[in-house]
Amino acid sequence: MANKLALVTGASTGIGFELATIAAREGHDLIVVADEELIHAAARDFEQFATNVVAVEADLSTLEGVDAALAAAAGRQIDLVCANAGISKGGPFLDESIEDWRHSIDTNVTGTVYLLQKSLRDMVARGSGKILVTGSIAGYIPGSFNAIYNATKAFIDNFTEALRNEIKDVDGVTLTTLMPGPVDTEFFARADMLDTSVGQSENKSDPADVAKDGWDALMAGKGHIVSGLKNKIQVLGSGVVPQSVLAERHRAMAEPGSGKE
Repeated sequence: MANKLALVTGASTGIGFELATIAAREGHDLIVVADEELIHAAARDFEQFATNVVAVEADLSTLEGVDAALAAAAGRQIDLVCANAGISKGGPFLDESIEDWRHSIDTNVTGTVYLLQKSLRDMVARGSGKILVTGSIAGYIPGSFNAIYNATKAFIDNFTEALRNEIKDVDGVTLTTLMPGPVDTEFFARADMLDTSVGQSENKSDPADVAKDGWDALMAGKGHIVSGLKNKIQVLGSGVVPQSVLAERHRAMAEPGSGKE
């Protein structure tokens, strides 16, 4: 019997790399996707588990990039999708270029929605398949000095909850949302947030632990998982604390220069 096929986006580093590692270790063949050349080196790492790995370097902010990722299946059924790709650009929104904030929205929202629609259509039609989407507890918090990113994650958290309800009567298909807090990845360097309090924090989650939480929830067919006890408490508090207070707290973490010299 052929291995099941998993598609993992944002798989060159961080949570996506760890998710792909787990999938390969569990015997899945892989399509791994990222918008950087590093995805090819990552693919060589996954091959140690003796599964077939196809690396796709594609811009997932575009429909063409998502289509290229899906086309890499070459006619095979995609059994599992980890929609993990996401980017940010920290700092004052008024200083952001149109190109930067559009790229964030198109990657985090448009590309993810398109991937989910195409993947879920096939899964629902045949009555089998699993999808894990990386949201964030940031979606519950007004993101001062990271406004676009938090807003895109609010969209993803809300969208996947609605979509889960739409397909709840489809046997054999599950959609799980993974919601971590700050994770120790290249995210903060790429977002130009290394001078911030959150960027310099030593209390970030290990991406391997976050990926395992997501994978376990996915395999159990859970609707969503908040990774980390502190993050669970923060999500509960977000429903009680006024939004203006949450925005001020986020400012203290994400304002440029809020970290140590």
